[in-house]
Amino acid sequence: MNQKIKIAPSLLAADFSHLGLELTNICKARADYIHFDIMDGHFVPNITFGPDTVKYLRKFSKKTFDVHLMIKQVDKFLIPFIKAGSDIISFHPETVKNVNKTIKVIKSHKKKVGLVLNPNINENKVFPYLKKIDLILVMSVYPGFGGQKFIKSQLKKIKKIREKIEKEKLNLDIEVDGGVNEKNAKKIISAGANILVAGSACFKKGKKFYKKNIQNLIKSLK
Repeated sequence: MNQKIKIAPSLLAADFSHLGLELTNICKARADYIHFDIMDGHFVPNITFGPDTVKYLRKFSKKTFDVHLMIKQVDKFLIPFIKAGSDIISFHPETVKNVNKTIKVIKSHKKKVGLVLNPNINENKVFPYLKKIDLILVMSVYPGFGGQKFIKSQLKKIKKIREKIEKEKLNLDIEVDGGVNEKNAKKIISAGANILVAGSACFKKGKKFYKKNIQNLIKSLK
């Protein structure tokens, strides 16, 4: 695995009353990507951001906006999220009628595509699409709320995905989201991931600690 390790703070753990300021501060703290958890209250039991929020926040940063769609009507909202300034759009295969068609739409707008696996979904679900996508997002908690505990069984899934990618000689990112912290980050990377989504681990203790939080996460990988 030759990919650079990237840290993607999740805005789900930020202070929603000051999102612009929170985004500015976390970018200064050496975030590589900014992760958006988009929830509709139907596919997952929570509601978060819409396209207008992404569009508003785009003016605060040129960082890669990594958008994870946890919504039932993915195809309906693809274009609004693309136009809002998303750089990467990841979706759950079970939320669309035609996975290949959805991938094609995203790619036609020069955006990167990710497919998402919930903890109970087998890795084989995404293998038919490996040559058409840019990343696989492995959920290490059941999506809906931040601050959950990492599901250790997902390490085997990450390893199997990395083995498949290397066997096919492809250049794909493996992103992991859910309960990522200094205690498990090294194991996650060792299993084959190269992008860590971290909410609570990055935003804990307030803005004065954001840089130190990310530094501690990076140090834990050594």
